Amino acid sequence: MFQLIIIGGGPSGVAAAIYAARKKIKTAIIAEEFGGQSTVSDDIQNWIGTTNLSGFDLAKQLETHLRVYQNDIEIVEGQRVEKIEKVGENHFKLNITNGATYETERILIASGSHRKRLEVPGGKEFDGKGVAYCATCDAPLYQEKVVAVVGGGNAGLESVIDLEPYASKIYLLHRRDELKGDPVTQEKIKGMSKVEIVYNADTTEVVGDKFVTGLRYKDNKTGEEKELAVEGVFVEIGIIPNSNIVKDIVKLNSKGEIIVNHKTQVSSDPGIWAAGDVSDVLYNQNNISAGDAVKAVLNIYDRITGQNREVE
Repeated sequence: MFQLIIIGGGPSGVAAAIYAARKKIKTAIIAEEFGGQSTVSDDIQNWIGTTNLSGFDLAKQLETHLRVYQNDIEIVEGQRVEKIEKVGENHFKLNITNGATYETERILIASGSHRKRLEVPGGKEFDGKGVAYCATCDAPLYQEKVVAVVGGGNAGLESVIDLEPYASKIYLLHRRDELKGDPVTQEKIKGMSKVEIVYNADTTEVVGDKFVTGLRYKDNKTGEEKELAVEGVFVEIGIIPNSNIVKDIVKLNSKGEIIVNHKTQVSSDPGIWAAGDVSDVLYNQNNISAGDAVKAVLNIYDRITGQNREVE
């Protein structure tokens, strides 16, 4: 029986595990991999204390730091939690992909989120045949080709930056009349001669034969249907929290995020905490995810030791 099990190997999960180890909480961390969604980023410039690093390097740093404490906590790597069952007060059972079962008094969900798929005609059919979800991974395949990026948030803007050295032309499609990404990044892409921003564009279809040949969209202001001749469509339209494993135990909001007390990160179940993108956090940022996870572990430690700083 563990005192705490942490689910997830991104900045949130690793930060929680390190703090739990230092507090001598009997802990296991279960993670498919380390690094979280940022592993696909080529150049992270806002991880505090490091001017810039790749997502791959961030993942390695997180894992290296965690393994300093491998004698203090159990690290279960390459496994996913498939089921969580509440079997009593302060007693949960977790089933993981290799068939093992873990029991714990408390759980911290730091499982993050995954990217939304492009649910339009052709989106599924051309997945891997011109429709892509990782510009960092696939940009070199589009050397001197015309591509489109769907999404005007930070992820969409970063995809444009990843594609700029390779593609001959980049259309950035955004459903609204203003981009949502950081102003500094917006300025950078607006200065790129290869980039054309298409505002008020609602993607309606991906077209092609064996591979993508075009993208159709509707102008939200005029209602006019238009088509762009492109050979690649990179999708960055948002994220979906990985909360299914606890949807029958804790309260979720309309987005599927775990609702937490933002003072402590505890959910509607007093034995389950959540931090990072899987929670109803307002801002999806690595630094915030790590901080919220630390907050959760400190609250868990208070509960274990009988302290009640929440109401002081």
